[in-house]
Amino acid sequence: MAFAVRYLNRKNLQLAAGVAVALAALGACVPQQGAAPAQSSVSAPALAATTTSATAPVPPTSAAPVPPVPVAAAKTCTVPNVVGMVHQYAQDTMQAAGLYVLREQDATGRGRMLVLDRNWETTAQSVPAGEVVDCTTAITLSAKKIGE
Repeated sequence: MAFAVRYLNRKNLQLAAGVAVALAALGACVPQQGAAPAQSSVSAPALAATTTSATAPVPPTSAAPVPPVPVAAAKTCTVPNVVGMVHQYAQDTMQAAGLYVLREQDATGRGRMLVLDRNWETTAQSVPAGEVVDCTTAITLSAKKIGE
């Protein structure tokens, strides 16, 4: 009994339920003993008609040419100037301009993570302000803690 309780968890129950469903499906596919063979509802002339029509040549059809799929032009965004802003507001400004692929780094080179964005000031951006770029362009914002 201790063995059953020890290994009774959600994963094992889901596995057991899946096995039970699979076995039930397999059991439904096996013919029952003593059951009469299934009778076909298609008569011989109807069967002959379907086989002869299937072997007859199909006349060629003139298909209209498929127009080429237009390639969507990349959406462009203008990069705003966020240098000097509180880092959180700099991110918000970039996203409002349609730029969502943003990276951030510690401008002092100490490798710190910018955890509380409101305590950091943006000192540089990798793409200059006013430049028109694809909206999926990655932009790195460099920041230092306020007061450093």
